[in-house]
Parts: sequence; C-alpha cells; structure tokens
Amino acid sequence: MKRYVALLRGINISGKNKVPMSELKKCFEKLAFEEVKTYLNSGNVIFSSNEDNTEKMTAQIQMMIHNQFDLDIAVLVISKEMLEDILQSAPDWWDNDNKEIYDNLIFIIPPAKSSDVYSEIGEPKKGLEKIEGYKEVIFWSFSRKDYQKTNWWSKTASAGIGTKLTIRTANTVRKIVQM
Repeated sequence: MKRYVALLRGINISGKNKVPMSELKKCFEKLAFEEVKTYLNSGNVIFSSNEDNTEKMTAQIQMMIHNQFDLDIAVLVISKEMLEDILQSAPDWWDNDNKEIYDNLIFIIPPAKSSDVYSEIGEPKKGLEKIEGYKEVIFWSFSRKDYQKTNWWSKTASAGIGTKLTIRTANTVRKIVQM
C-alpha cells in the first residue's frame, strides 16, 4: 500500500463549505482507503491505498464529497513520496526560522499548470514576496506585515484562479509528511 494526501480546496473557511473531519474520515474509509487520518479542519486527508491512479482517486473523492456534503470542490491527490520530494527541493529562502516571513506552498490542481498560474497572477513584488516553481507546485514567501501589498496575496484568492490551486503553509505540509 502506498500513502497519499488529499488536499481539499476551500472547505471550512469562514463558515462556508462545512465538512466535519470525523465524517470525512468515515467517508474515505467507505471508499476502501485505509489508515485514514485528517489534519486540521482545512481538508487535509492522509490515507493508504493500493490504487496508483491519482486521477481516479481524485474523481472518487470529488464524487463522494458531492454526494455526501452537496459540495463541488477541487481536490488534489498527491503521493506522500512526491510531497517528500517537493519539500526536499524547497529553495533555501523558504521555510526558515524568520517569523516575519510567511511561507506557503501553492499546489496546482490539474488540468491547470504552473504556467497558467504565473500568467494570471504575474510577477511577485520585489522585496515583499518570493516565488519559485518546482514541478506543479510554487514555493511562495512574503512579509507578514506587508502581505496586503503583495501581488500574489489578493490574486490567489480571486475567482478566476482560485479553482486552479490550493495553498498550505510550510508548517502544515511538514506535519502532513510526518503523518
């Protein structure tokens, strides 16, 4: 069996798209996924499966969420092995101990590509934020005190780009890999 992570986009945010994690866990188990764990209330599900087709698993999970919770949300399934590779490939400036900087990992949800995200959002504002792509993720860091001045902050939440990505903090990604 192989370990996977399902990242659900936009659930349990400001009282919208409510999905209880205990119920979500049970639904994953009904799909025959094993060793199911959730992390935080923001849609991080870690599980094991003999299936090796992430597209097929994604479709199963999206259908289950639609049927069980009446929500049509984007889901990204990624192997834990791939997530470990991503973290090992992080740029030196990402996820350090500087508490004034906020580090995020942007996951691109297929069929979107990193190039789609770059072309819609544009360049980061120098001195306020940094980005670097790796495979179909983007490492993104910005100044906590100046986040509203960044180019990427408001645009990653916009309706046009929002369904093409899901974002997790560096700390969240590290914790998921440890589970």
